[in-house]
Amino acid sequence: MSLEILFLAFILCAALHLVALRGFEKINFLDFPERYGLTRARLPYPTGILSVMVFIALYAYITPQTLQTYGIIGGISLLGIVTFIDDRKGVHPIFRLIIQALVAFIIFATGSRIYTLTNPLLADGLLNLDTIDITTRMFGPLPLWSGVFTIFWLMLCMNALNWFDGIPGQVSTLSTIGFIVIGMLSLSDRVNQPELALLAFILAGISLAGLLFDFPPNRVLMGDTGAMFYGLMLGVLTIYAGGKVATAFLVLGVPLIDVFFVVIRRISKGKSPLKGNATNEHLHHRLLAIGWSERKIILLTATLGTLFGITALFLTTNEKIYAAVALFIVMLGLSRYSRT
Repeated sequence: MSLEILFLAFILCAALHLVALRGFEKINFLDFPERYGLTRARLPYPTGILSVMVFIALYAYITPQTLQTYGIIGGISLLGIVTFIDDRKGVHPIFRLIIQALVAFIIFATGSRIYTLTNPLLADGLLNLDTIDITTRMFGPLPLWSGVFTIFWLMLCMNALNWFDGIPGQVSTLSTIGFIVIGMLSLSDRVNQPELALLAFILAGISLAGLLFDFPPNRVLMGDTGAMFYGLMLGVLTIYAGGKVATAFLVLGVPLIDVFFVVIRRISKGKSPLKGNATNEHLHHRLLAIGWSERKIILLTATLGTLFGITALFLTTNEKIYAAVALFIVMLGLSRYSRT
């Protein structure tokens, strides 16, 4: 069933992309290369909305209608609408951040949340996040620390993928790998959640279809609409898998560590860590500056994501910590290598 649903999601999303190649041009849903001093033809943009639409349709069809289901659909829809408007017209960064927090809260409050984190330093190996409850009229008791961590985690995943979207095809590649790894993890004896695997493989099919069109030389641009949607869903799936944050970190380690390095550089220069600039501080920009091709950078990203993601399926919690340290060292080496 997993392969069939992956294939269905792939076909639906690919078909919509084929329609968008001509349809978006007719309704002037095209990007703005002149803003960045580019002379190429305008491309369909943002096609990430197609991925959002396909997932919502399939998710609503296969999932029981519960409060949690409505929360996921509502959160994804809100994020998709606002990011689509942002891609087309632009919205204030503060408003966009507020919407991200609201989306994460909706998903948390309706039942998708992390209750415990594995901590090898504790006697029972678990850090409980449900020790303090806040009573609400609409959602009942909500665990405070679970909410803080869940909202932080979802916002981190959304923004890490969005900030990593500097090269066409890079986010689609990493997302496809991440969804497949989470799907495989969900089928393992440690998790054993075939329903979660189904969602992961649906998303893998969707992101793989998008990759056909935005891999260099790309014919479309997914925009923030696609990047944030994929980031949100990678975060949600790790919550569904029982808070497998360490596994998700190994899959998403490249963009997460890259964001960490960028924030440290900006703070060290006395600049706002949330405000981008023209110095191209992300790893992919730095590698482009020293002569790497877009495809070579994507291959590097895919190799690291696949290597650390698949190994995470077979590692204990302590071993995942060692793997995360190893990935950090690799990224530090790449950061130093790409200095110009």
